[in-house]
Amino acid sequence: MTAVAHSAVVLVASSRAAAGVYDDTTGPVIRAWLGERGWTAEIAVVPDGEPVGGRLREAVAAGAALVVTTGGTGASPTDRTPEQTRTVLDFEIPGIAEEIRRVGAANTPLALLSRGLAGVAGRTLVVNLPGSQGGVRDGLAVLGPVLDHLLDQIHGGDHVRGD
Repeated sequence: MTAVAHSAVVLVASSRAAAGVYDDTTGPVIRAWLGERGWTAEIAVVPDGEPVGGRLREAVAAGAALVVTTGGTGASPTDRTPEQTRTVLDFEIPGIAEEIRRVGAANTPLALLSRGLAGVAGRTLVVNLPGSQGGVRDGLAVLGPVLDHLLDQIHGGDHVRGD
């Protein structure tokens, strides 16, 4: 396996949390999950829309191995995280986003409304998660089993051959 730095950025896309109307509860869930796996993670709470795209570009330029966003994936007029993410990605990995929705739908049909994406920008994996604690937990459950292998692949690792 290729050695991959375990640095992550967690972007919370919430205009209300960024304005101090309420505290974000999803970023700490993601940071704790990453910490259990030996990762360091910076959390940034930003308003929905262009600020998400700007921070995504900064994280990729800084060499983060992983960027996980939370929030801004729904169908409201201000939910624009997928649009901002798409402008940064070199390619999408649709199976991850599809599985996050499938696993989430087992808990709530509202998971089907998420428009979140997953993909690669340079050598950074970017995954959009919903803005609820349940949606975040569902997404992390999907990401966990594939994260190390996927990052190894992004950084040039070879496929493991089985007999």
